Amino acid sequence: MTSLDSVLDKDGVRLTVDDAVATVTLTNPAKRNAQSPALWRALTEAGRALPGSVRVVVLHGEGKSFSAGLDRQAFTPEGFDGEPSFLDMARGSEAELDATIAEYQEAFTWWRRNDIMSIAAVQGHAIGAGFQLALACDLRIVAEDVQFAMRETSLGLVPDLTGTHPLVNLVGYARALEICATGRFVHAEEAERTGLANLVVPAGELDAAARDLAGALLAAPRDAVVETKALLSGAVSRGYEEQRVAERAAQGRRLRDLAGITD
Repeated sequence: MTSLDSVLDKDGVRLTVDDAVATVTLTNPAKRNAQSPALWRALTEAGRALPGSVRVVVLHGEGKSFSAGLDRQAFTPEGFDGEPSFLDMARGSEAELDATIAEYQEAFTWWRRNDIMSIAAVQGHAIGAGFQLALACDLRIVAEDVQFAMRETSLGLVPDLTGTHPLVNLVGYARALEICATGRFVHAEEAERTGLANLVVPAGELDAAARDLAGALLAAPRDAVVETKALLSGAVSRGYEEQRVAERAAQGRRLRDLAGITD
């Protein structure tokens, strides 16, 4: 694949690939990259379209805001053209409602695949679904003007786009509850201090910082990074002794691979 191949460009999502680095860009700055079911399907498609050569995926939002969250049209009685409105979803069966939300969530799940590392480069507003999309990535670099907020509770809803698990893991239960229940803004200093952000940079340096981090992530051999990511992500649910076993098994696989020994 040649440098900067455009793989997908639809419904507010553009995917380009430059060798081992893919870039996913939200491309509707006029609406502050507000999200819709069509955008979520495009994000899911972007994940499925990644070539096997890709090791790092960088997520950007065009314009002044990363993503201002769910498009307000979702809250109108008619909703989006060709999509079930919230009222339609509520009137359907429990199984249908669950399946619809599960489909939406797929846009947020693939970023943590073990075979890739994902970086969200976040500026301006990252609200609700925008906050959850940033949380879907492994790492976050944020601009000094970033404003995270989880506003679902104030609308009578809950965060349901996979954001609750990483938020609690990053900042702890009490702070996560307070952030979600109050809907308040989390700014850059707090984001870095609490672990939401790996790095804070001036807005004009955000793209360069994301490129630098992507390059650093490519320095180590791919298989070692894949094994390390799987080891660390699994540590959340394992006990100490279970993690020791997992470390030994992973290292055994690496040593056999380096020695050229296959099972």
